[in-house]
Amino acid sequence: MFQPRLESVQWLSPAGLQNLGYREWGDPANPHVLICVHGLTRVSNDFHTLAQTMAQHVRVVAPDVPGRGRSDWLPNPALYSVPNYAAAMVALLARANGKTVDWLGTSMGGLIGMGVTSLKGNPIRRFIVNDVGPALKLEALQRIGTYVGQPMQFKSVEEAVPYIKAISTTFGPHSDAQWHQLTADVIVQKDGGWTFHYDPAIAEPFKQISAEQAAFNEAMLWGAWDSITCETLIIRGETSDLLSPETAKDMTQRGPKAKLIELKGIGHAPTFMHDDQIDIVKRFILEGKA
Repeated sequence: MFQPRLESVQWLSPAGLQNLGYREWGDPANPHVLICVHGLTRVSNDFHTLAQTMAQHVRVVAPDVPGRGRSDWLPNPALYSVPNYAAAMVALLARANGKTVDWLGTSMGGLIGMGVTSLKGNPIRRFIVNDVGPALKLEALQRIGTYVGQPMQFKSVEEAVPYIKAISTTFGPHSDAQWHQLTADVIVQKDGGWTFHYDPAIAEPFKQISAEQAAFNEAMLWGAWDSITCETLIIRGETSDLLSPETAKDMTQRGPKAKLIELKGIGHAPTFMHDDQIDIVKRFILEGKA
């Protein structure tokens, strides 16, 4: 089994230098790097199962997005935004120093990927967008806002499993062991109990989102999407409430004219803990096949 190396790199935020924690699997000298970026409340270890396969071929690098996991919390909640996350990823890309660089982004990680791959001169060769698009449904964002940042404390990891399973049921079917891992990854022991491993302030932008702000964000994201030129694959959960079928279709006709794969029996978002999902990543990253 490939065990991750725990590393960190500094990046320049509007509030000064911050530490970005990340995990790395595989040969540290491998020049082919796959950057894997997690969703809103998740962490770098989400990609541990995927890395067991992919690290046989590439170096897998997964950050804890600022405010999550081992990365610094930001002093102002307004700084929790895609442009600042993208700035942190630029520092990570420089540290990784890959000669061939690919990107897999789940939900928020996909939005960050859009920001990075839209930049002129970026190094990304192939881009996998996991269940997210430029048109973010306001209802889905508001649903996320109902549970993110809530003060929760559990007596043990085992006690937290039913809660994580309940709020993550759209991930689709998983074994008991997989739900335990999905739970253990995102909680941390603190003040005599277990709580979420992220800054509760990441919820503030969602609490303040309006229809007008959502429309502005969508316009900016479509502008980024239309600037992407690398090979791109969209993975969509069939019942996703964040990435609509209409938006996914538009994404195949604009910008990079991405390929699209839909996964049955799954909503938001596929976890890449199952062999069939891992095979999709392997085929596209190593062979360019969807």
